Amino acid sequence: MPLLSVVTYPHNSRFEHKKMKRILSMILIAALLHLCGTLYAQKGSFYELKQLQSPQKPRLAFMIHGGAGTIRRGSMTAEKEKQYRAKLEEALMAGYKALQAGKTGVDAVEIAINILEDSPLFNAGKGAVFNHEGKNELDASIMNGKDLSAGAVAGLHRIKNPITLARAVMERSPHVMMIGDGAEQFAKEQNITLVDEKYFWTQERWDALQQILKEEKEKKVSGRYADEPYNKFGTVGAVALDKNGDLAAGTSTGGMTNKKFGRVGDSPIIGAGTYANDNSCAVSGTGWGEFFIRLSVAREIATQIEYRALPIQDAVDLVIKQKLQKMGGDGGVIAVDRYGNMGISFNSEGMYRAYVDINGKPIVEIYK
Repeated sequence: MPLLSVVTYPHNSRFEHKKMKRILSMILIAALLHLCGTLYAQKGSFYELKQLQSPQKPRLAFMIHGGAGTIRRGSMTAEKEKQYRAKLEEALMAGYKALQAGKTGVDAVEIAINILEDSPLFNAGKGAVFNHEGKNELDASIMNGKDLSAGAVAGLHRIKNPITLARAVMERSPHVMMIGDGAEQFAKEQNITLVDEKYFWTQERWDALQQILKEEKEKKVSGRYADEPYNKFGTVGAVALDKNGDLAAGTSTGGMTNKKFGRVGDSPIIGAGTYANDNSCAVSGTGWGEFFIRLSVAREIATQIEYRALPIQDAVDLVIKQKLQKMGGDGGVIAVDRYGNMGISFNSEGMYRAYVDINGKPIVEIYK
C-alpha cells in the first residue's frame, strides 16, 4: 500500500490506528536524523564551533604593533620598509616561540616589546622621540588578564627597557604605577638595566624635534604641541593568549615629539592604552593619547566583548572607527580574545602590525 494511503486513509480499527502512529513516528525520526546529519556535515558545525571556542583548549595567539599614523605606500624607501618588516617579524616570532615553549603571555609580551624597544625604528626605548627640552621621556605598562594585576611607569629618562620595569612594578611592588626618579630608584633596587641618557639619542628623532621647533618659531603650527606630522606612529605593543588560556597585554612609548609640561599619554594608563582580562580580551593601542585616555579605549573594547558579546573585530571597529573617530582622535589597536580570535583596527593612513595566523605563519603589514 502506498505510504500516502497509510497516512491519510481513514481506518476505524484500533490495530490500524496504532500502525499509522508507528509509521508517522518512524517518518519523524528519519527526518530528524537526516536534519542532524546535514547539520553535522556542514562546514563549521555546532560541535566544531564549540570546540573552536572552547576556553579549555585555547589556541596560542600573538600579535604586535609598532605604531599607527601617516604611513603611505612610497613614503619610505624600499630598504627602510624592509628593515621595519624584518624587525616586526623578529619580535613577533620571538614572542610566539616563547608561547610555544610554554612561557606565559606576560613573558611573551615582554620579550617581543624588549626587541622593539632596542630598535631605533620605533618610538619606544632606543628610538624614543625628544620632548621640548631635548630629552627622551619613556612610558610603559603591562597587564595580566589572569588576575588583573598591572604595572606602569612614566617619565623615565634612563631605563633601557621600560616594559621590564613596568613588569617589575606589577610583580614586585604593591603599586600599579611609578613615575620619574622614584621609578628609576625602584629599578636600581630591582637590578633593572639603566643607561646613560645619550643611549636614546638618534639623528632622525633629533632632526624631527629641530624641525618642529623651527616651525613653532616661525609660527607655522598651532598651539597643540604641533604633534601631528611627527608623532602619530612609533609606540609599540603586544597582546598574547598562552597555553593556559590566560591573556596579557603591554605597551611602550617615547611619547610625543616636543611634548611639554610633563605630559603623559595613554600608553602607561591601564584601561586606556593597555588592558587584559581573561573574561574578555587583551588590547594594546597606539595613537593620539589624549583621546585614548578620555574614551578609555582599551577597556571600552573589553566591555563591548564582555557585556555585549560582540565579536572582537566588531568591538575594535566600533571603538576605533566610530567612537574614537567621532571625538576627533586617531590611532589603532590590536586585540585578542579568550578564544584566540584576533582583531586589528585603525583609522589612520597605516599601522605597523604583525600577527601569527591560524597556521602558525607570520603576517606583517604596514599600509591600509
